[in-house]
Parts: sequence; C-alpha cells; structure tokens
Amino acid sequence: MSLQPIGIFDSGVGGTSIWKELHKLLPFENTIYLADSRNAPYGEKSDEKILDLSVKNTELLLGKGAKLIVVACNTATTNAIAYLRENYDVPFIGIEPAIKPAALNSKSKIIGVLATQGTLSSALFNNTSKVFSEGVKVMEQNGAGLVPLIESGKAFSAESKNLLLKYLNPMLNEGIDHLVLGCTHYPYLIPILKQILPEHVEIIDSGEAVAKQTYAILLKNNLLATKQIPVNQFYTNANVEILKQFVYKYQVQVNYLDF
Repeated sequence: MSLQPIGIFDSGVGGTSIWKELHKLLPFENTIYLADSRNAPYGEKSDEKILDLSVKNTELLLGKGAKLIVVACNTATTNAIAYLRENYDVPFIGIEPAIKPAALNSKSKIIGVLATQGTLSSALFNNTSKVFSEGVKVMEQNGAGLVPLIESGKAFSAESKNLLLKYLNPMLNEGIDHLVLGCTHYPYLIPILKQILPEHVEIIDSGEAVAKQTYAILLKNNLLATKQIPVNQFYTNANVEILKQFVYKYQVQVNYLDF
C-alpha cells in the first residue's frame, strides 16, 4: 500500500475531466495535478516541444513523490509516453482516442474523431486507427480553436458552438453514429454537443477507461492507498481562477506554480 500521490498532467484544465473519473473510482488516493495552461494547446506544437514539456511535467511530479503518472493529454500520450516509459521507473497511464469501441459498435460504419492536430498526425493514433477501424470510415477533424476557448472559460460560448457546428456538420452529413472525443478538454463541450448531435449519435471519451486502468495498475503493483481523507493538490502556471471553475465542487487545493 502506498500513500504517495498519483501524478496527473495535461496541457491545461482539460485533464480535470480525467481527474474526476480517477477520484470517483479511487476516492482515497492523494493526487497532484499539473495544468500547463501556459503552453496550451500541445496539439499545435512540434513533436520535440511536446516531448520536452512532457519530460518537464514528469520530473516535477516525480519531485513531489508521484508513485504513478497519468498523462491526461492525448497529444502528450501519442507523442511522448513511449519515451517516458523507457526513461522513468514509475508506471505511466496514457490516453488515446477511443476508436476501438466506436468502430466495434458502429452500425453505420462511419465514425467521427474530434481531436487536436498533434494527436491526429501522431504515429500512435494512426496505428491504432488502422488496427481497429477496418471496414469503418473514420472522419477525422482537427478541433482548432476549441482548447483556447475552454482554457479561457468560454466553453459554453456562441463561439464554441459555432466552431462545433462547422466541425460536426460534415460528419453528420456523412452519417456518423459515434463521435470520439480525442482531447481531454472536449468532455467539457458535451452539453453543447448534445444540442448539436442527433440522439442516436453516441459520444465517447476515455475518462472511465483511464480510471479503470489506473486502478488495475495500482492494484498489480501493490500501490493502492488505504482508506483515508485524501489530499488533492492542483497547480496551474496560468489563471488560478479558471482552474478553480473546473473543480469547485471538490475539496481540493488550487495554487499557482511557475513551471
């Protein structure tokens, strides 16, 4: 058993959608969350820069005693997790767009993937897509502009809705029946997505699957925490008030950290 914290990092506030699933399944675990909002979105950066930022975040979390690290960013997972696993001793949990369940359950055999360019252009994403989408048409869409809106507290703005309409209408015209959210920021757009999408289109994100995998790895490595009141620490290198908006319902500590 281990009371060391689970470390989580993302290119901003989006990974809080993953943290909430982790906290729901593992309520006694201490956590440390890094919101690298200053560098958001990672999806528009070079592979080298994404790796550099992922290493920086990893080393900061390890310095704070993390026993396991959740890379709560699709772009960082697809571009950096292989390197992180090879070079650090703690377990890493990554996030990939959930193409497999969408492709397996699609009746129309047409699915949509909304993600950042960094994820869509990565080798890991393309390999996963090839393996699981045989016989299925995958419509990929770069959600450019969505992450900055969410990071600035404008997830429910008219601008967000207009961008989503622009991105989703071509998919709907082709007949998608599943929409895969390939960025941890995007679950915060689900209320607007439900306004736009017909009821038969299923929205899929990775949060619950990531929480279950984290539980399995902690159990396997005898790292689960005992029953306790957890300490959940959140750090951002940008606007603290924005981050607070995403976790205000929880007993957490939110602070500024220059990283």
